[in-house]
Amino acid sequence: MRLITFNKLLVVFLMIFSLSASGAEIWVSPSGKDSNLGTKSNPLATVHMAIRKARELRRLKDPSIKDGIRIVVMNGTYYLNEPLFVRPEDSGTAESPTTIEADVNARPIISGGIEIKNWTKSTTVINGLKKGAVWVADAPKKAGSLIDYRQLWVNGKKAVRAKNTAGTTMERILSWNHEEQTCWIPFKDKSVKYEPGMEMFIVQWWSNANLRIKNIEVQKDSAKLSFEEPESRIQSEHPWPAPWISKNNGNSAYFLNNAFSLLNEPGEWYLDKKNAKIYYIPRAGEEINSAIVTAPVLENLVEVKGTIDSPVSHFRFKGISFQYSNWLRPSQQGHVPLQSGMYLLDAYKLKQPGTPNQASLENQAWVGRPRAAVEVNYANNIQFESCRFEHLSSTGLDLNKGTNHNTVKGNLFKDIGGSAINVGVFSEEAFEAHLPLIIKDEREMCSDEVISDNLITNVTNEDWGTLGISAGFVRNITIEHNEISDVSYSGMAMGWGWTHTPNVMQNNKILGNKIHHYAKHLHDVAGIYTLSAQPGSRIEENYIDKVYNSPYAHDPFLWLYLYTDEGSEGFTIKNNWIAEKKILKNHNGSKRKYLGA
Repeated sequence: MRLITFNKLLVVFLMIFSLSASGAEIWVSPSGKDSNLGTKSNPLATVHMAIRKARELRRLKDPSIKDGIRIVVMNGTYYLNEPLFVRPEDSGTAESPTTIEADVNARPIISGGIEIKNWTKSTTVINGLKKGAVWVADAPKKAGSLIDYRQLWVNGKKAVRAKNTAGTTMERILSWNHEEQTCWIPFKDKSVKYEPGMEMFIVQWWSNANLRIKNIEVQKDSAKLSFEEPESRIQSEHPWPAPWISKNNGNSAYFLNNAFSLLNEPGEWYLDKKNAKIYYIPRAGEEINSAIVTAPVLENLVEVKGTIDSPVSHFRFKGISFQYSNWLRPSQQGHVPLQSGMYLLDAYKLKQPGTPNQASLENQAWVGRPRAAVEVNYANNIQFESCRFEHLSSTGLDLNKGTNHNTVKGNLFKDIGGSAINVGVFSEEAFEAHLPLIIKDEREMCSDEVISDNLITNVTNEDWGTLGISAGFVRNITIEHNEISDVSYSGMAMGWGWTHTPNVMQNNKILGNKIHHYAKHLHDVAGIYTLSAQPGSRIEENYIDKVYNSPYAHDPFLWLYLYTDEGSEGFTIKNNWIAEKKILKNHNGSKRKYLGA
């Protein structure tokens, strides 16, 4: 009897020890309820509530959290009404981290989208297409107002916003009048009609712009476009990158989009805001009645945000999929980027060149930063591991200000409109873009981040001038063993400011990455691109190959494997594999070592 009793006690002890060793667990399921206990058999319904329960455990110093808190998310899709917000109070410790992780063999999806259902065939002839070729549904609303969006996915494949050119073809502008802030284009297709909300998408050297059209004035087989403010003034005043006019290579390529009269090709869609309808022409093989049609609603899905005195720390995401984010700025204020997707708030050429930092500088620019699906500010020891970032309209993951000792490892970034990863401060809105960043409080720095072993493919597919990985003013950053492919511009960029002046950047490392099939749409590109002084930095053991031959690049020969641009110095660059020595050193400093490619 004593032996049996001892064995029973041993089993109970081992069970208690096992629970303690794994920490507290909070379970979440799409079929759960937020009034449940949060156990595996009685799970919660939302990750929001799970984070709240975890916060309470920490507030009360519950003994179960000694070895950490695991928020276990079961398989399914979790539609957000608001972003997940991780606060300083949600912080863990090195011994007791908080982890939001997928259940075993599960692939939970955190979605910022909404499904559009109840499609019917059109009963009228639309743009010369036969009856029934176009499908129509009621456009979703929230609080009585139409939800706005610029992207649409059908069974996970991005549809095309109705445009005036077929497939991937584009047209060429005729001229640009900077004084009048107008553009002349060929206009032979008289079926195209001006409609409020129409936009122009135009390629400009290493970037593109989205311009809301104010009016189209047709004269014979040409038309003059004027644009809405503020982008009209910025587009015509800023010198870099500007519309391209060339007899040799052709003028800037463009297309018009977002008009009902342009809806005529399989895969195209249009949101009729006036009548609250959405139209779509199915691709071959698509059965719309059984298809999952998703529109993005939220621009931001997750925000990890502390303060300079109370950062978020020791919080992890593992095996979670982040999907369907929105991107609204071009619809609200236009989108004219300077570089890397950083959009211009103001920019103009100086009549008399020279600034206190650069005697020959002939322009000024101030930029804003695009929203990201997952944003991190003032946080340390945050981890993203084995996660998926997919079907996102702008940036995927953004480690912005005051972030350090964070890890982004083994994730998939795929089908993203902007950069897969932005890291570090670029120019803040009040900070002229060509100034070196010099800070008084080290806690503002982005430093000691590790970005490794990630697969990045089919990103930059909305804002072509963005990158696989884009780093601004950063220190002690390690970017290693990532694979980047199928990008519109450069694979990876490190640095900001176009300046020789010493600044916060130093000891950055780009090591052992594989970059291929880049420059899909733009030139003046490189597999790896750098800016400004970065003492003690290294670019080594990277493999760079396979450049696209874009038919609309402003200069078909201006592509590179390695590109050290203005102010680049302090780098050791060696043992990188490239097919030929096609590199460019543009206004570099003296402290740079090229020890072979």
